[in-house]
Amino acid sequence: AGPGSYTVGTMSERFDCHYCRDPLQGKKYVQKEGRHCCVKCFEKFCANTCTECKKPIGADSKELHFKNRYWHDNCFRCFKCYTSLVNEPFMLRENNKVWCSNCTATEDAPRCKGCFKHIIAGDQNVEYKKMVWHKDCFTCSQCKQVIGSGSFFPKGDDFYCVSCHEHKFAKTCAKCKNPITSGGLTYQEQPWHSECFICSNCKKQLGGKRFTAVEDQFYCVECYKECVAKKCAGCKNPITAGFGRGTSVVNYEDESWHDYCFKCTKCARGLANKRFVCHNGKIYCAECPKRL
Repeated sequence: AGPGSYTVGTMSERFDCHYCRDPLQGKKYVQKEGRHCCVKCFEKFCANTCTECKKPIGADSKELHFKNRYWHDNCFRCFKCYTSLVNEPFMLRENNKVWCSNCTATEDAPRCKGCFKHIIAGDQNVEYKKMVWHKDCFTCSQCKQVIGSGSFFPKGDDFYCVSCHEHKFAKTCAKCKNPITSGGLTYQEQPWHSECFICSNCKKQLGGKRFTAVEDQFYCVECYKECVAKKCAGCKNPITAGFGRGTSVVNYEDESWHDYCFKCTKCARGLANKRFVCHNGKIYCAECPKRL
């Protein structure tokens, strides 16, 4: 800001005021743009208006100007902190208000999305998708604990710490009911931890392996054959539907057969889905008992 462009003095010669024509000799006068005028007329017709207080800047006042704007020297203060800006760096902002460099830097600093206060140089902060928080203002939407620079999960406008996200959004294991944070598998549209989806007998994990479900229990191939599967009355091997070549089972009284093992004792004709005769605990086709 620079000083005003006019001269103030006491008239020693014969001159009249340019405006009111009163003689100026021996009186205080102002010369501006080649014209002489008394102090009263200067303030009425010539004085600049202070941008801040809106009052005329009289001949006895110190005037500062910047870009066709004028201030009393005592009005030239920071709009925010009221520090005098005479001989200090400043910024002319909206509404013709002048700001000191410190207040300008603070006002232009981003605002914390948590407390809405400015984040100034030196403050620890967290940034995410063009939003910024003070480090201590970045908290979990569920437990309200400070997340700071730790791991978090965004959900819409909310942010969750790892623990709260697990309990609120993670899938729950069908067996242990705890959250599945990584990995896991699905069986019949239910999620399981890999370590929870195991053989009920030998406890080996069944993920990616062949198994059989019996009610609420799961068995690997070996344990199902050994512990669960019925034994064929013909070949004496386990009847493991889905594991061997035969999937159909023939049941008669308290015994079971593979469909390919259910055959006539005498002629070995297959009897699955055919008429048969039981004689002395053995199975025959309808014809062979007549030949005994």
